[in-house]
Parts: sequence; C-alpha cells; structure tokens
Amino acid sequence: MLTMTDNAVLVIRDLAAQQDVLSDGGVRIAADMTAGSLTVELVEAPADGDQVVDNQGARIFLDSDAAELLGDASVDASVDDEGIIQFGFTEKE
Repeated sequence: MLTMTDNAVLVIRDLAAQQDVLSDGGVRIAADMTAGSLTVELVEAPADGDQVVDNQGARIFLDSDAAELLGDASVDASVDDEGIIQFGFTEKE
C-alpha cells in the first residue's frame, strides 16, 4: 500500500487547510492510461471505488489504476520558493 513521507503529510494537510477542503477531503491521484501519466487534484471526498490512504489526517485517494501502478511506493512532496507543490514517488526498499 502507498505510504507518505513526513513532508507529504505536512504538505497535504496544509494544502487541504488552505483550500478549505472538508475533513473528508484530500488529494486524489488518478492514472491516465492513454497519456501514461498520473493526475493529482485536491477534492472534497473520494470517488466511489477509490483506495483511501490516511496518515495523521493527510488523505490520499487512489483510483484503481493508480493504486495498482503505485503499489507499495512512497509519496513525497515539496513546495518550492514560488509555492508550487511537487509530488514524487519512490519504490520502497
């Protein structure tokens, strides 16, 4: 199952608080299989069938394709000087 680094937990919680997302909300990651990429967006609730990963109040929702693609990866997040958030995924050792 996907895990989050401490940085990712902080960034996701801060992002949800800044955008006034309800306590049921979080970051949704979905796979775009035709483009071969992942989409990341802030949502108020998971979609039907999403896998929910909750770590200390930071919530990530994965559609079934993203959950399969990411498997046991770890998600990290960082914010640059301009406030742009970047997510990265690494395989767990």
